[in-house]
Amino acid sequence: MRVPDVDPEEFIPLPATGRRVTRERHVRLGDVTSRGRARLDALAGYLQDVAADDVEDAGIVGAWVLRRLVLAVGDPPRYRDVVELTTFCSGSGSRFAERRTTLTVAGRVAVEAVALWVYVDEAGRPARLREWFFDLYGEAAGGRLVRSRLRHPPPAPDATVRSWPLRVSDVDVLDHVNNAASWAAVEDELGRHHAERLPTRAEMEYRRPVDLDEAIELRTSTRADGVACWLTRGDDVCTSALVWFA
Repeated sequence: MRVPDVDPEEFIPLPATGRRVTRERHVRLGDVTSRGRARLDALAGYLQDVAADDVEDAGIVGAWVLRRLVLAVGDPPRYRDVVELTTFCSGSGSRFAERRTTLTVAGRVAVEAVALWVYVDEAGRPARLREWFFDLYGEAAGGRLVRSRLRHPPPAPDATVRSWPLRVSDVDVLDHVNNAASWAAVEDELGRHHAERLPTRAEMEYRRPVDLDEAIELRTSTRADGVACWLTRGDDVCTSALVWFA
């Protein structure tokens, strides 16, 4: 099966030295589509968990807020697969860091992921990375600088619009809709209108938190090569997603 086509400048390879963390996940019934493919929201949850394991093992105080996630999907994990995730820091800025994760199944690369996380203090404010961060992650990152600029377009004028109801189960301990839960809207669109198509690349950008009591709309635009989705509150974009098909 096809290995993801990835840009080595975007998906930095595993460094020879430096901190890395590896975990395994079993793809369960609740993680897959009706066709057995691991859903994007499930993959995002796996990535969130292995990142949290790394941070907890390192004893980091404070929290990380996801700003951007990109997935390059080859032969995606399927029901009952055992997924091995290896994650490391691939770069940093003043208040944010980039995390690379490779997902393999039986030794083959299934998904490559790159995420941008902003470090926030106990008050929830973006905080500058200090020496402790570079002591932990500097060797793996190798001094590589990354930027936090977001690049997705605003909602297309011809986008279809429908209400996107939020559930209590979407909200995490930060009292906002969880990062992975936002992908459920994308999977809903794919399942309703593009179930035969295989996502090969998917990006999500997080512009503002989503609270449970907000009236959220899902705006969708179909392109020749994929789908664009926006979760909006009025004219404000909360999250945006771009998906490309095989």
